Amino acid sequence: MKKIERHSGRGELFIVSAPSGAGKTTICRKLMKIVPRLKHSVSYTTRAPREGEVNNVHYTFISEKKFKSMIARGEFAEWAVVHGNLYGTSVKRLKELNSKGYDIILDVDTQGAAQMRRVFREAVFIFILPPSMRILEKRLRSRMSESEAEVKIRLERAMGEILNYKNYDYIIINDDLKKAVKEMVSIITAGRLRTSRVNSPIIKNINSKGG
Repeated sequence: MKKIERHSGRGELFIVSAPSGAGKTTICRKLMKIVPRLKHSVSYTTRAPREGEVNNVHYTFISEKKFKSMIARGEFAEWAVVHGNLYGTSVKRLKELNSKGYDIILDVDTQGAAQMRRVFREAVFIFILPPSMRILEKRLRSRMSESEAEVKIRLERAMGEILNYKNYDYIIINDDLKKAVKEMVSIITAGRLRTSRVNSPIIKNINSKGG
């Protein structure tokens, strides 16, 4: 993918939401491997790590006490309670990545996205949907990381979250992982080509060459 120069060296912010089990995390991980200059902002959470998750890679796992102290100090750009656990996005991490010119992909729930929308109005908001609730249920059960009661709670929450799709700029239906990743790459490419992200000296250089 050809690198596009950005206005003022700032990176683009891509905010991704999806019901639990729709494949958001898998898609974001694959994007990290194939899209240059794209970084994932690691969120903080109070939930316990799932099997295979690495601290400061998938999430930064902290205690509820520490999380609440970070809230009190205003260290989160957004935070929310999801299935009884706290999740938050660090302002410091966003600023560090942004200042280096990286494009940032951030996966948050619909509560967090609503908070981010009020602050980062130029961000690109993407909502990932499962092909059907039946397939979503199958994916949740195949993870074998939640109890039966937790699966039912996630399915109920998913039905409410899906109603928020109109608040997003793009919709991706994850019925085929390769196709979904390709569509995400297209959205990122489009974001990099927005006029607000093109460095003005490039245009001046083109004009100076004449016909």
